[in-house]
Amino acid sequence: MGDHGEVDLVIFDCDGVLVDSEPIVSRVLADRMRHLGIQITDQECATAFAGLDQAAAARLIADRLGDAVPTGWFDSLTVAVDTALRAEVAPVPGVAALLQQLRVPFCVASNGRPEKVALTLGVCGLAPYFEGRIFTAAEVAHGKPAPDLFLLAASRMGVPPARCVVVEDSESGVVAARSAGMRVLRYAPDGSTSGSVRTFGDLAELPSLLGLADTNNSISVRADSR
Repeated sequence: MGDHGEVDLVIFDCDGVLVDSEPIVSRVLADRMRHLGIQITDQECATAFAGLDQAAAARLIADRLGDAVPTGWFDSLTVAVDTALRAEVAPVPGVAALLQQLRVPFCVASNGRPEKVALTLGVCGLAPYFEGRIFTAAEVAHGKPAPDLFLLAASRMGVPPARCVVVEDSESGVVAARSAGMRVLRYAPDGSTSGSVRTFGDLAELPSLLGLADTNNSISVRADSR
């Protein structure tokens, strides 16, 4: 990744990178879709809806149903998802240790609903690390895979896109980061790979991939990180 001076901002996706929310959301969503008569497994749901914002997910559900979704269905889904997340969501292993040490400026850019992002980060005890530095698709015209959200985050943080590194787990996020002119690392704890994108399976690897670890395995200190 080059020397650490080339990295002025790390942009984290939220679901699947900071919080282990995706299996929970996929399970609830798949169950609700099956009640609509859509035949889909939890895993198929996870694959099809990974990284989509709410509007894109709604369009996909309507397409699969072949009809308008019943009035109130999405409101009911939101309540069910948030209830399950509040009870079950946990941080991704190693994320707290990473954030406690990371001194390069960092932020969150998520396709998730603002309320959902706030809920999961809060339940997992990660919200204080990102105070004032949480950006969601609700703030832009187009969520990922469009580059809008990452470009917004970089602009608000005052960093040129070329000096940003995005940490993502979804293909839509990878596409968005590349379209924004940013470098991207894909977090894949299951060991999967995705084309030419550099993947890694343990957040403890991230500092060295960013070029921020020193010879004592600590993380380079930047005074402007908080």
